[in-house]
Amino acid sequence: MKMRTFLMAGLLLAGSTTLAVAATQSERLAQRFSQADTNHDGKLTLQEAQAGMPMVAKHFSEIDTQGTGSITQAQIESFIASHR
Repeated sequence: MKMRTFLMAGLLLAGSTTLAVAATQSERLAQRFSQADTNHDGKLTLQEAQAGMPMVAKHFSEIDTQGTGSITQAQIESFIASHR
């Protein structure tokens, strides 16, 4: 019984560690996005991405699937998730 409890605790801890890493990455992305979004409109233009998020700028046209000339944090997150 104790071994089963120990194993379950280990699995839960491993899962929470994964969630914590994902949360940290999401927080880091949010912070970098906010810094790059110099006009604070919730979107990045190519110029803002080039200045503040060069890796995002490299993939800007792939992320901007609607061709609007700007991208949101949600679009970046979606792009990252689809390329894992």
